[in-house]
Amino acid sequence: MEGRILTLPERERLAPGEALTLTAVLAVLAVAIVTVVVFRLFRSQEGNVKLPGGWAFTWE
Repeated sequence: MEGRILTLPERERLAPGEALTLTAVLAVLAVAIVTVVVFRLFRSQEGNVKLPGGWAFTWE
């Protein structure tokens, strides 16, 4: 694939911050969802968590 020089109108249409913004928003959303799940799990009266590798957490 050969590169080429962009014209001024083509350069003005580029928005290089879109990928970074989308990544940041998705990262914040993922952290928020995990935080809510963990908070609700620990606030429950009875909890049971099983993770891969044989890890199990239970409380009453």
